[in-house]
Amino acid sequence: MSKRVDGQSAYVLHLHPYSETSLVVDVFTRDHGRVPLLARGARRPRSAMRGMLMSFQPLELGWFGGGEVKTLAKAEWLGGMPLLGGRCLLLGYYLNELLLKMLPREDAHTALFDAYAAALRALAAGAADAPELRRFEKTLLKELGYGLTLDVEVETGRPVVPEGEYTYLIERGPVTRVGADGTAAVCGKTLLDMAADDYSDPRTRVESRQLMRQLIAHHMGGKPLQSRRVFMELQEL
Repeated sequence: MSKRVDGQSAYVLHLHPYSETSLVVDVFTRDHGRVPLLARGARRPRSAMRGMLMSFQPLELGWFGGGEVKTLAKAEWLGGMPLLGGRCLLLGYYLNELLLKMLPREDAHTALFDAYAAALRALAAGAADAPELRRFEKTLLKELGYGLTLDVEVETGRPVVPEGEYTYLIERGPVTRVGADGTAAVCGKTLLDMAADDYSDPRTRVESRQLMRQLIAHHMGGKPLQSRRVFMELQEL
């Protein structure tokens, strides 16, 4: 059944051509999750939508239709967000790629939408990227049903201690059997810092990045992240 949606907060995740004059726009919306929309005529030079459909910018969208791909009826730029550039632009593409590859279509996650918007605002304002990326990754996994246990040793139920050394078993949590099957060893302070969203310690930044990379790779089923490859190649240059 065809239905119309108006006044929906959204961000563009990806654009790809559809016919000579149109685009299919993959958007992340607050109340409807990830939705593919057909923007008819958006590739025409004089299209009113052509300049609106920018990544990392807050939009208000309206669409209609009952099929898998809805038809975009309205796009309004809400403003107030500086353009991302340099390293932050690549990090933005990383966030978008995670949503595109891990989030099912039309599965609403308002907390994840808010976390995404907050991460973009922080990156645009020049905030340190480690806290913003780790917060977003944690929220993404939690919203998808893979929330992290960080402050309790899962085999004994004992609290994680800062001076302890742990192995983080994927889909379970930390255990004191260092070297057991699972991810690399991680210190207790890193786990507790992650629980508190405190990434001021250099070791916490390194170990939390390694841990989240392994967890995300597992839940993506081995799908490579193009944005991460590009970022690493640029760093090598």
